[in-house]
Amino acid sequence: MNSGRLPCGLAILDKIKTTLFHAFPMLAAATIADEILELKHQRKAILLAHHYQESEIQDLADVIGDSLELARKAREFSGEVIAFCGVWFMAETAKVLNPDRIVVVPDREASCSLVDGCPVGPVREFRRRNPGHVIVSYINTSIEVKAESDILCTSRNAVQIVNSIPRENPILFLPDSNLGNYVRKETGRENMHIWQGTCIVHATFPARRVVEAKLEHPLAEVVAHPECPESVLALADFIGSTSAIIQHCAASQAPEFIVMTESGIQHSLVRVAPTKRFYYVANENCNCSECPYMKLNTLDKLRDCLRDLQPRVELPAEIMRRALVPLERMLAVK
Repeated sequence: MNSGRLPCGLAILDKIKTTLFHAFPMLAAATIADEILELKHQRKAILLAHHYQESEIQDLADVIGDSLELARKAREFSGEVIAFCGVWFMAETAKVLNPDRIVVVPDREASCSLVDGCPVGPVREFRRRNPGHVIVSYINTSIEVKAESDILCTSRNAVQIVNSIPRENPILFLPDSNLGNYVRKETGRENMHIWQGTCIVHATFPARRVVEAKLEHPLAEVVAHPECPESVLALADFIGSTSAIIQHCAASQAPEFIVMTESGIQHSLVRVAPTKRFYYVANENCNCSECPYMKLNTLDKLRDCLRDLQPRVELPAEIMRRALVPLERMLAVK
């Protein structure tokens, strides 16, 4: 009869493993990393990671990038499995670009407040009532919303995408209102309606804390993601996407930076500018600058998703076909 206890030898081994884990956590992490790399080889997989992922995941990734870079890399991939370490809408994009390949994510619950705040029903209703509008969707949207859109954009190319649309055409820009307001200001497009969604990280950065940080670090440049509120962007020396911020900090002569985006970017910033200092301003939600969705992914979950090929992105063929059209239009804009 099984009493629920481990056999004596296994119990001793389990105790040793537990002791080693607590005494040498880096040893345990390295072992998991070895498992991931072996599974990656077995599965003929590529590991794609967003800049906001934990450092240990970025260390193992084949490609680290923002949404646009990762979309392009996903399209170029010729292996069998894509392990996407980011949030779910990014993995959906990879699946649309690779319908015949397996796309997995470490955690199915890694969502996005912008996706959650933009359901497809109202978008379809807007389309029905306003057939003459061009719907420009930020890539931070569900696959269903992408399928209702005319063209997609990222924070890096949003201004360029809107400028590619004839000025006489009215636009619905969704779902990030801060990015939309920034794009409208940069392009001068008055006939541009903006969806009222926000990022739970960027939208809650308070301008007063930026002012305090500038007083504390007078030599620092302020670099900000365009999802930040207008009051924060008004204080910035540079505004750009995640990768654009990294490139700017590497090229700038400034020795210090106040970084107004998710703090996971630190890993890439230190890699490209190891002698510079970076400071992060806490937002109002969690008194930190972390995305709770991005941080759901862990090494353990990455190993498990490669081993089990779950959670797996499965999408209806018709939705993928329709979503591919605005996605390819975006990728075609140089």
